Amino acid sequence: MDKFPMTRAGHAALEAELKNLKTVERPAVISAIAEARELGDLKENAEYHSAREKQGFIEGRIQELEAVLSRADVIDPTKLSGAVKFGATVTLVDEDTDEEKIWRIVGEYEANIEKGMLNINSPIARALIGKEEGDSVEVRTPGGEKSYEILKINFV
Repeated sequence: MDKFPMTRAGHAALEAELKNLKTVERPAVISAIAEARELGDLKENAEYHSAREKQGFIEGRIQELEAVLSRADVIDPTKLSGAVKFGATVTLVDEDTDEEKIWRIVGEYEANIEKGMLNINSPIARALIGKEEGDSVEVRTPGGEKSYEILKINFV
């Protein structure tokens, strides 16, 4: 079984989600199922079927989170420096549009493009790994070739 690289913050967020599912969501859905059962005929009871469906989702997510957390390789980026690697926060400038972007290279389960959290397996992250400040990087994206210059590398 492979380990998943993960930052401390990403690990803590998944642990918090797991705790919420086990202590809040699971008991709430069990209660909702019990209430729906009291209403009678289960074949035509929409509340019962909805609660059972939600219970299935919750139990599946709990299993997924437990599996991911058991295989997490938590890496503390504050102890790193130098070239771009896992955990780095990289400031780039698009060489065509002069638009600046800031990406943090994180694990698969904590990636979120809207928050600037880039999956280490993404084309941009793979192209950045091992590069230094001032280097130019060519990236093949679904939208075509992009050229970026690395302005700054931070390990926060």
